[in-house]
Amino acid sequence: MSEKVRMSLGEVRDLAESVLRRFGLGEAHVQAVAETMVAGERDGCASHGIYRLLVCAHTIKTGKVVPDAVPSVHEPSPAIVRIDAGGGFAQLAFELGRPILAEKARRFGLAALAINHCVHFAALWPEVERLAADGLVAFACTPSHAWVAPAGGRLPVFGTNPIAFGWPRPGPHPFVFDFATSAVARGEIELHRREGRPIPLGWGIDPDGNPTTDAQAALAGAMLTFGGHKGSALATMVELLGGPLIGDMTSAESIALDDGAKASPIGGELIIALDPSGFLGSTALDHIARAESLFDQITSQGARLPSQRRYDARKRSLTEGVDIPGPLLEDIRSLID
Repeated sequence: MSEKVRMSLGEVRDLAESVLRRFGLGEAHVQAVAETMVAGERDGCASHGIYRLLVCAHTIKTGKVVPDAVPSVHEPSPAIVRIDAGGGFAQLAFELGRPILAEKARRFGLAALAINHCVHFAALWPEVERLAADGLVAFACTPSHAWVAPAGGRLPVFGTNPIAFGWPRPGPHPFVFDFATSAVARGEIELHRREGRPIPLGWGIDPDGNPTTDAQAALAGAMLTFGGHKGSALATMVELLGGPLIGDMTSAESIALDDGAKASPIGGELIIALDPSGFLGSTALDHIARAESLFDQITSQGARLPSQRRYDARKRSLTEGVDIPGPLLEDIRSLID
């Protein structure tokens, strides 16, 4: 087990912003991008924490992201907003599009935000959690790079293709889930490789299509979908919704454009927001409250709601800070030395 270094969230934020500035990321993007990584560490999601600084720095260095991109707004129809990220990271584009999406959802009952030409390296739960905190039901998905084989195949076609969902609740935290349609996020395999740990069977196959517990072999071969054909079908859905539907790239097209640079995926993200009041009028809050009985039926038998682990980690880290693996911290600090 590698040595851990305790850091406050403020120190994590300062480190992330320092690295991003050092690599020339535009100031308008720095805070939004850094905050995504801080949120990952805060909520105990190490694969989406400051480890991603290495990924971002490499993507900037290879020229696969526009560091000073200025997102632009387009409204092709009353209930749809499109944000052209201009080849920049997705976070700033979402910040620009979120209030427009929320306003349209409240006006029409439901609305959609398409983010085009963005570089996406992060989890999706920050997007849907923020919308749910505003009282909206939210769904998001995005393709990535073609790293994942379809069920029954051995060649990569899909990205990790996450989907996320958020539901507003009366308490401090909404109901949120966010998971890759692959068996695991690629970052988890990367962390296993860095630490020399084997991966469980079912996460990936080697270049010859054989099951493997070797993280490096899985990264060189193909990842697998979760649930076999079920995950494969969901991954296909994400390819269609976040690709052709919004005029953006599939995972295969993204990795072809990458051309061996091993930078973060570039393409599109689709976010759908639904306003309960649009369906239910003045009775919306009553039905949102009624939904609490469903959550009670789950938790009363000892089962855990999705994101509860994140919320528990958040409560601890806000007061105690977070533990960062020493070797990872050394690699990150070497970027600015």
